[in-house]
Amino acid sequence: DRAAAVQAAVDADVIIGECVPEVIAAGPRIRWLQRMYAGVERCVAIPAFTERGIVLTNMQKVAGSVMAEHVLALMFGLTRGLADYVPAQAKGEWANEAVPESRMWEVKGRTMLVVGLGGIGTEVAKRAHALGMTVIATRNSGTDGPDYVSEVGLADKLLPFTARADVIVSTLPLTAETKGLMNRAFFDAAKRGALFINVGRGGTVVTDDLVAALNDGRLGGAGLDVTDPEPLPAEHPLWRAPNVIITPHVAAALDGNEVPRWIIARENLRRYVAGGKLLSEVDVKKGY
Repeated sequence: DRAAAVQAAVDADVIIGECVPEVIAAGPRIRWLQRMYAGVERCVAIPAFTERGIVLTNMQKVAGSVMAEHVLALMFGLTRGLADYVPAQAKGEWANEAVPESRMWEVKGRTMLVVGLGGIGTEVAKRAHALGMTVIATRNSGTDGPDYVSEVGLADKLLPFTARADVIVSTLPLTAETKGLMNRAFFDAAKRGALFINVGRGGTVVTDDLVAALNDGRLGGAGLDVTDPEPLPAEHPLWRAPNVIITPHVAAALDGNEVPRWIIARENLRRYVAGGKLLSEVDVKKGY
């Protein structure tokens, strides 16, 4: 429990687990924390990581493959009308006219924008390209990208790229720069009827602006594994917005997923003891 962790941290050099302010404060010798998941916004908000130079590592790429499959599941759910057909099935209705053909897409030949071409975004792009989609992407680290991404731009290309995309996928972490990045201007820039999928962080989206874009048809639908707030309250209007599929932050869920995570944690521990370079080190200033 938390009290036991605080007590145990007093003599600890390393923590494998969560970023808890009182635990970090209790351990003056702590020099490295291994987080077992990808998100680190709560970690970098703790001043000790900067003030004391505590090294932070996470699981940046462990879940990239399965999260990319979750993105495709959300995309196909939207392009094949599952947001309407599955509820009809639950009511025993043969609702063959529930979805107009204008919403039944073939993704081949469509354009996908991946916002955040990191470990997860790269896996999404690889699969979208294999489906015959044209993939464009944005990233902060440069304009280089794999062969299956036709064009990579920096952050200033977000709105121009958004205007070209049929499917927009966000894999962004939550940082000071990305908080509320997907706002009214972003959704106004999108093609009318485009689909929006978010498996990054809910706080990168202004939720009221997303709901407005869905309700007035600017967006054709949304697939959301993350929301703001989270969990999403039962009375929230996003539940009732048209053509939306919401999953409860489970894109990284996978049978046996603790195995690769512990392999990386153990390898990092070996490297730490040996004085080697750690895997998946977070830039605390950047927040990812």
